[in-house]
Order: sequence, then structure tokens, then C-alpha cells
Amino acid sequence: MLNLIGRSELLFTGDIKNKDQELKEIVSNSKFLVLGGAGSIGQAVVKEIFKRNPRKLHVVDISENNMVELVRDIRSSYGYINGDFQTFAIDIGSKEYDVFWDADGKYDYVLNLSALKHVRSEKDVFTLMRMINTNIFNTDKTLQQAINQNVKKYFCVSTDKAANPVNMMGASKRIMEMFVHRRSKEIEVSMARFANVAFSDGSLLHGFDMRLKKNQPIVAPNDIRRYFVVPQEAGELCLMSCIFGDNRDIFFPKLSEQLHLITFSEIAIKYLNQKGLEPYICKTEEEARYFAKTNTNKKQWPCLFTKSDTTGEKDFEEFFTENEELDMNRFQNLGIIKNELNYDETKLQKFETEINNLLAQKKWDKKQIEELFNLMLPNFNHMETGKFLDSKM
Repeated sequence: MLNLIGRSELLFTGDIKNKDQELKEIVSNSKFLVLGGAGSIGQAVVKEIFKRNPRKLHVVDISENNMVELVRDIRSSYGYINGDFQTFAIDIGSKEYDVFWDADGKYDYVLNLSALKHVRSEKDVFTLMRMINTNIFNTDKTLQQAINQNVKKYFCVSTDKAANPVNMMGASKRIMEMFVHRRSKEIEVSMARFANVAFSDGSLLHGFDMRLKKNQPIVAPNDIRRYFVVPQEAGELCLMSCIFGDNRDIFFPKLSEQLHLITFSEIAIKYLNQKGLEPYICKTEEEARYFAKTNTNKKQWPCLFTKSDTTGEKDFEEFFTENEELDMNRFQNLGIIKNELNYDETKLQKFETEINNLLAQKKWDKKQIEELFNLMLPNFNHMETGKFLDSKM
């Protein structure tokens, strides 16, 4: 997978090696709860914890099917541990989760990987509201529960798109960071911002696999360059932030633009070549679909590479802003955003009250939500084109 994203080595090998013994000692003597643990990043985090033999590892995720695969994967790769390993197919926003928490709640570390991560989630106001509840309010809820049970540390995953956000997903994560800061008075918290996770569930690269399985064209933008990490790196980044991050630290990968930025279309070509295929470049969706149905040359695969024109797509990626204080010396390939306690209680309360009022009315529009986002983020530069990824092949 590494060669597909233009690299030959894992990013954090040196940092993990330097901290390996300390990681093993801490994990083997600790109790963990991983929320959203059956998603691509969540599974990677669970594996990093599991292979270091924790005293307790509980995993919660709304996806029953993904949870089954996680257990099968772990049993097939690592076997068993002496500690208490259990999975629970529960929605963390539900009453069932609250009962689950009250029945135990004895954890040293809570890691929250649950999120609506797609820019396309803002295409309709209903999914957009679910994104707000999942990314912001479920985080705040589980943070308060962790405080009530004297949990040692709470970790949650943010996104590179939270730095100078141009879409609602990135903005929701930036607002989440503000809510997390408020709780940091009562519990140690840390976070991580990182790049696209290559071939994660629902990602464009994961879609390449699906298109080949279904004999369908591959479509990718040719003007968007992105940083990528592989799932193992995502898991390592989250665990390092959780265990070694100071209060309010945000970890991110130190990446070189020359080495690691790559377009989706470039990855598509590398991916096809690895499968023994050559791309057949099409000019329209119709041509690509027709070629997929009629092509007899099994060495060619239809591809449509176009410029990006959908809402919320940033031209470039950044992990931090010019106003954030950085520690670039503590680790070899991990950077850290250092944050002082800084939040606006009045704004946080108004945001929460207004969202709850919209939910109580059972009616809202995108403009109302965008106004609330602008209240929280005065410099929020929302890029609205009127076109969303669901309108493309």
C-alpha cells in the first residue's frame, strides 16, 4: 500500500521504536475504551492497543458487521490476550450506551474515533445535523461521562480539515476542538489531526477496489493533491497522542510536500499498474460506462480524470494555522500543536442552545446552521459550489 501513495517506509517507525518499551508498560497496565472502534481508523487503533496486551479493551461501534470483521481480523492476526477484550454494537448517542457506561465506566483511557468524516455529509440538512451531533455533541457527552468516572485521559480524533476549514465537516471538527478545550479543565485531553487514510472505508481509494470488483470505471480528480497515511500509521498516531500527549496537545504527522503529496489520479494509475492493468482515459461518464460494458481488452481499465468542482474541496492541505504554537522537536516525525486553555463559554452555550432549539422545532435549513458555524468561526470560509460528490459518478 505504501508504494501506491509514493512512499517506501512507515512514517513513525523511529518514534514508535524509541517509545516501544514505555508504550508496552503503560498499555499492559491500563484499561481502554475505544469508541467508533470498528471504522478504519478505529480498527487500526484497536490493533495497536490489543497487540500490547492491555488489562481491558472494550470496543463500541454502531456497525455490527464491521465489529464482526474486527474480531475476526484480530483473532486471525494476534490471537488472544489475558485481559478483558469485548465488543459492543451500540450507538454512543443512545440510551443503551448510557446504560452500558453506567454498568462499567472503569477505564484509564477513552479514545473516541467516531465521526462523520465525509465532506459530502453536508449535502442535505438532515445528514448535516447528524454530523453535528456525532462530531460535536457525542464527543462532549462522552467527555463529561469520562470526567464523572475519573478517567485518566480522553483522546479524540480531529482532522487536517479543521485547520482553516472550508467545509462543514472540517468546521464541525474545529468546533469540537473548542468543546474539548472547555472540558480540559477537568480531564486531560489530547487529539490528532492527520491526512487521508489510504483505502479507508468509504474513501475514494477504497472505491477503486469496489469499482474493480463490480467491473465499473475508476473516477478521480486530477487537480487535487493530498497527503496520505496508511491505517497502521493512523493507529500509531492516535495511540501516541493518547498516551504521550500533554493536556490539549494535538498531534499531526510531519510530512514533506516533495515526498508525500500526490494526486488521486496518480494513485489510480499506480493502483491499476499494480493489478497488471493500464488506464484507458475517457472523456465523459458515458464513454467510461460504455467502455466498461463493452471492452474486450482485459489489460485496459476505463478511467475518468477530471478537475474538482464540488463543494468544500480545499486546494491544499494543512495541519495547523499560522496562529498555532508548534513543538516540532519532541518526536522525529510527529509534530505537536500546543494549546493553552482558551474558549468562549458564551459562544459554546449559544451554539448548543440554538442547535437544540432547531432539533426541538424539527425543522432547520443550511443557512441557519451556517450562521451558527460563522458565530463560532468568524473566519470560516465556506466553499459552496452547489455541486456535491453524490452528483458525480
